[in-house]
Amino acid sequence: MADISARKRIWGWWFFDWASQPYNTLLLTFIFGPYFAKVVTELLTESGMSAGEAKAQAQAFWGYGLTVSGICIALLAPILGAVADSTGKRMPWIWVFSVMYVVGSFALWYTAPAQFDVTRTLIFFGIGLIGMEFATIFTNALLPSLGSKEELGKISGSGWAFGYIGGVLALAIMLLLFQAGGSGKTMAGIAPLFGLDPATGADTRIVGPLTAVWYVLAMIPFFLWVREMPDPNHEPYKVGKALRDLGKTIKGLPKHVSLLSYLTSSMFYRDALNGMYTFGGIYAFGVLEWNIMMVGIFGIVAALTGALFAWIGGKADTAFGPKPVIVVCILVLLGTAVFVVGLSRDAVFGVPVAEGSALPDILFFVAGGLIGAAGGALQSASRTMVVRQSNPSRMTEAFGLYALSGKATTFLAPMLIAVVSDLSGNQRLGITPIAGLFLIGLILLIWVKPQGDHSKWSEQSS
Repeated sequence: MADISARKRIWGWWFFDWASQPYNTLLLTFIFGPYFAKVVTELLTESGMSAGEAKAQAQAFWGYGLTVSGICIALLAPILGAVADSTGKRMPWIWVFSVMYVVGSFALWYTAPAQFDVTRTLIFFGIGLIGMEFATIFTNALLPSLGSKEELGKISGSGWAFGYIGGVLALAIMLLLFQAGGSGKTMAGIAPLFGLDPATGADTRIVGPLTAVWYVLAMIPFFLWVREMPDPNHEPYKVGKALRDLGKTIKGLPKHVSLLSYLTSSMFYRDALNGMYTFGGIYAFGVLEWNIMMVGIFGIVAALTGALFAWIGGKADTAFGPKPVIVVCILVLLGTAVFVVGLSRDAVFGVPVAEGSALPDILFFVAGGLIGAAGGALQSASRTMVVRQSNPSRMTEAFGLYALSGKATTFLAPMLIAVVSDLSGNQRLGITPIAGLFLIGLILLIWVKPQGDHSKWSEQSS
């Protein structure tokens, strides 16, 4: 194992993106999210609620569930990052959170409509989501050890692209072999494998076990090839010291205007992007009246553009640095957010369309392509921006703070969408806060230095 090449370490690290992407692609956005909305909507309409109100309420429940998970992640992320840096160990944490990922996703099988429980379902989903997010923090912290500063943008972008390809493949497997359409057949024209009964939602619920098994198999290269670099400054496990170090870092943030501005900016624009991902499928289900298979095809389009532009974005990151890439991507996503709110089944920006017109569907596919493209490049560039802005000796802590900045308000987009959906009883209006969050993030980038300020970190360390 000591002879593992640098190239194998990079490939092993990329396999985490391949392994974890289906949680976002299959569960959060394109398959399970719409399934949750569909089942909850049906239950609420059976209880006497109107269809429009039921769809908005289902969107609100989903938002409130993600709010709770986001708060848990926000509170624990920087603490766990600080502890990992003090102990010099990251891999044991990745094992722990991988188990949470697998258990949480697999448990979604137990969400049949006849026994459906909103709270239990959101708890299952939250366990897997927290596992995925925390595992990501610790794997991201390994990025600086994979290459030179100049190479990190390319490595990060290629990793995101590789992950998106994995998401596309997993989604294609789901649609071709398991997910039934209106005819009871999959996209491959066959009955769902293993005799899964669409009447019980089994053809959709299998997405949980599929995501779990995918992760277990895909993480084999990661655990075989990725090794932490020896740390000569390794210290015994001391939680107290870790927390003191974290406190020192947080107190010192006002001295690092560029880092503080970036963390605050990313807090808003990543929350907005997560809102787009989280509610995209539910929005299409409720506003455009798509079925889950149609949402899945939409997901393939978004994931393919995400893979391509994550790779292109990595090249641009290497050539121009991450900040210009981030700015362009936010502008594209801000425009797309406004564009999506203008679409409905019956009209496009208030202009009526003929009954049965495919125009709203086509335009939403275009929006999905833009979201995938800009979102893929944005996430890749954001990861390398953290490396440029942060203290090299406290990198896991830095990614913990980055996770905090992404999760400190991760409840904000879901909460705003949930509250606006609740109050207005309108799904389209419920999505409008996303545009405002993107705009705030864009403005805060004004104070971010493209190269960070490592001289101040050196002064603080000394």
